[in-house]
Amino acid sequence: MSALPAPLPGATVTRGVLLMILAILLFTAMDATAKGLIERYPAPQVVWVRFAGQLVIVLLLLNLRAPALLRTRHPGLHLARSAFQLGATGLFFLSLPHVGLAEATALTDINPVLITLGAALFLGERLGPRRIAGVLVALIGALIILRPGLGVFSPWALLPLGAAVCYTGNALLTRHLGPKEPVWTSLLHASIFGTVVAAIALPFVWVPVSGDDLMLFALVGCLGTGAQLCIIRSFSMTEAAIVAPFAYLGIVFATFWGAVLYDQWPDRWTVIGALVIVVAGLYVWRRETKAARNA
Repeated sequence: MSALPAPLPGATVTRGVLLMILAILLFTAMDATAKGLIERYPAPQVVWVRFAGQLVIVLLLLNLRAPALLRTRHPGLHLARSAFQLGATGLFFLSLPHVGLAEATALTDINPVLITLGAALFLGERLGPRRIAGVLVALIGALIILRPGLGVFSPWALLPLGAAVCYTGNALLTRHLGPKEPVWTSLLHASIFGTVVAAIALPFVWVPVSGDDLMLFALVGCLGTGAQLCIIRSFSMTEAAIVAPFAYLGIVFATFWGAVLYDQWPDRWTVIGALVIVVAGLYVWRRETKAARNA
C-alpha cells in the first residue's frame, strides 16, 4: 500500500477549501440559471452554450498564448477528463426538467464519498473499513432520497447519480493532472471537447434564442468557466479527500436558489437523505485529516 502524503501547509489547505466553496457556489448558480433556460430550450442546446461560452472566454483571456497552452503531454487523460465533465454537466442538465434543483443536487452530492473511494483505488491512497462504511452510508442516504419501491422513485433520478459518477472521474483526473500542467490547459481541452461533441445534437434540437435570454445564456458560460477555474485550482493545490466534502454545501446553495427562483422546497425525506450523505462525507473527511496529521 502507498503511504499517506505528508500534511499540507495550513494556508494551502485553507486556499484550497475556499476555492472549492466558491466553485460550488458558482456551479449551483449556473445550475439554477440553466434550469430556467431548460424550461424554454432543449437541454443539449443549453449544454452546448455552457461549453461554447467557456471556450470563448478562455480564448479571449489567453489570446496568443492559447496554442502553446493547448499542447499537452497527456492527451488521453485530458480527453477522458473532458468526457467526464461533459457527462456530468449533460446528465445533470437533462434531469432538471424532471427533478427539483435541491433533489438533483443532493443526489449528485454523493460524489465526495465516491471521490474518496476513487482516490484510494486510483491515486494510491489507503482504503480501510471506515472509508468503506462511509461509502455505504452515503449510498443509504441516496436511497432515502430516491425511496425505491415506495411509489416516489422516478427513473429521471438516475441522471443526477450518473452525473455524480462522471463528476468523480473528472475530479480524480483533475487531481492527477493538476500539479503537472497549467490550469488553462485543462480548461481549453474541456471547452473544446464539450463544444464539439454537444454541437452534434444542435441541428436536431436548436430553438432560436430570444433576445431576453441572451444574457442568461452568457451567464451560464461565465459561471461555468469561473467554477471550473476554481475547482481545478482547488484540486491542484489540496488533496481530494480534504476539499471534496465541502461540495456538500451545494445542497444548501441549491436549496436557496430553488426556493428563491422557483419556489421549490425539498421534502422531509430529501432533507433526511441529504443529512445522511453529509454525515457520511464529514466522517470520512475527519478520518482523512486525522490520519494525515498522524502520518
